[in-house]
Amino acid sequence: MSEKALRLGTRRSKLAMAQSGQVAQAVSRVTGRPVELVEITTYGDTSREHLAQIGGTGVFVTALRDALVRGEVDFAVHSLKDLPTAQPAELVLAAVPEREDPRDVLVARDALKFTDLAASAPRGVARIGTGSPRRMAQLNAYARSHGLDVETVPIRGNVDTRIGFVRSGELDAVVLAAAGLNRIGRSDEVTDFLSVDTVLPAPGQGALAIECSAGNADLIAALAELDDPFTRVAVTAERSLLAALEAGCSAPVGALADLLADGQFVKEMRLRGVVGTTDGTSLVQLSTTGPVPRTQAQAMALGRELATEMLAQGAAGLMGERAH
Repeated sequence: MSEKALRLGTRRSKLAMAQSGQVAQAVSRVTGRPVELVEITTYGDTSREHLAQIGGTGVFVTALRDALVRGEVDFAVHSLKDLPTAQPAELVLAAVPEREDPRDVLVARDALKFTDLAASAPRGVARIGTGSPRRMAQLNAYARSHGLDVETVPIRGNVDTRIGFVRSGELDAVVLAAAGLNRIGRSDEVTDFLSVDTVLPAPGQGALAIECSAGNADLIAALAELDDPFTRVAVTAERSLLAALEAGCSAPVGALADLLADGQFVKEMRLRGVVGTTDGTSLVQLSTTGPVPRTQAQAMALGRELATEMLAQGAAGLMGERAH
């Protein structure tokens, strides 16, 4: 008699189904059990409002977490950048697999790079679509500093919808996450990879979160085999920064923790953070470097330390509300 299938809760989008399918295969390998996908619709999937208007925090994960708590699914897969920084006591983040490319990318008309868009745009202003205040802040700041005329346009929708704005000529380009396009096999549509020196990604971008009930010790142990310790400490530091800034996942906050290698050995971790106004007129951008954290507590301390420095430089005011 075959073992009962594990139920994996996932959003219904093409990207969510693709990344959940990849996790399902990995979980089947480590557990020897079949995994079935259970599609769940979240508020973020049905709302047509922009993320900044609906708050952002938890809109893509609450329904999945509710299903976990009710026992309707055994575990869930989230895009880590969508997870609120506060972890519910009844659930555990059992695994953070190895991270995909964390960068943002441009999909532009005529295969153009970001720096070439404005020069060839009608009326000399490039219209670039993104639903992210974080991307808007950094793209506008970069454009201002390099004398590029750019207008960032808020958009929602799945990958097809967003790229469709470019194909129809409504927009000159859209900004998307490299990881998402890689996971659905559409990285060939990228016209420009945006350096993290130009646009820092969202905290946790490119990483997945595998979550299950805190009471399911056997499943926690099995899922832990998929955990990548370097990715775990990096995203923990990034999310600790976000939490210390008291900002949600729709706030204009970018963060990236790099592991710095000396030859074959990883020696240090550098954490960079940015907060800015969406028009790009004001940015607070700082970094700190230290030994690679050996524990989650050390990674969290690194994030809090950088957040404290950023707040001292006025970061809270740039997010539209003062941290308290």
